[in-house]
Amino acid sequence: MKKRLTIPFLLLLTLLVSACGNNAETVSQNEGGNKSETFTYEAENGSVEVPKDPKRIIALSNGPNVMSLDGKLVGIDEWSSANPLFKEKVKGVEVVSEDDLEKIMELEPDLIIAGSEMKNIKKLSQIAPTVAFTWGKLDYLSQQVEIGKLLNKEAEATAWVEDFKKRAATAGEKIRTKIGKDATVSVIESGNKEFYVFGNNYARGTEVLYQAMGLKMPEKVKETALKSGIHTISAELLPEFAGDYMILSKYADGDNSFLETEVWKNIPAVKNGHVFEINAKASTYSDPITLEHLLSFYEKSFLKE
Repeated sequence: MKKRLTIPFLLLLTLLVSACGNNAETVSQNEGGNKSETFTYEAENGSVEVPKDPKRIIALSNGPNVMSLDGKLVGIDEWSSANPLFKEKVKGVEVVSEDDLEKIMELEPDLIIAGSEMKNIKKLSQIAPTVAFTWGKLDYLSQQVEIGKLLNKEAEATAWVEDFKKRAATAGEKIRTKIGKDATVSVIESGNKEFYVFGNNYARGTEVLYQAMGLKMPEKVKETALKSGIHTISAELLPEFAGDYMILSKYADGDNSFLETEVWKNIPAVKNGHVFEINAKASTYSDPITLEHLLSFYEKSFLKE
């Protein structure tokens, strides 16, 4: 009796094992199918499997770079959202922070871009593939190419970089010819009770002026702001940091009473009409959208008849 049951039982067991094997193969094939639509991106926070064509990106960092490549954003940080240059790009995009984990989950992202300093990167990685960048680790052009790699648009990003460098260099030559090769330019921003002077890599168009165009900064600025990127001064010190030309990064809704002071009015660049004002809220990034805007503004400002 027992022997007669053994053969059917073994046959059934063999069929079950075979079926399990077939299922495992199907899963493997499915996984392989998914992998054909993803690739491994070597990020600062490790190797991350990311989609080749992300459809729902949350950019807690580097949002403007993503916008410039027409990335499909569903979430953005508040500073990028409030920037007037990106008004059209952020329509319908939710404002989120790294702490809005529930809201981020609800947005169902397939890619999250974060700052390496953010404390919730591990939690974000549990929601979707998360890639972290350290601000300033890459120069402004390399950062754009890197975002291009992440979004599978490296060729597009690289082409823009090469074209921008050529156009900016040409503009720089024209400007130096007009204002003099030794003429200096300083970039200053008004705060509540203090002022900031900038080096060559702290947005406000400094990358365009100093790196791409090759214009000169005053020695005092070079000594104090070139290495750190930014230097804080009082109103009384403005004349010491003013160049032959000044870019004034100004908040329209800020305290701009300094414009009526004798200290300001007696600066040579002010007397000579060599002060060009930019919107501080629209100048705090170094992405292609901002860079193109400022390149055009500087060309018109310096080369106006």
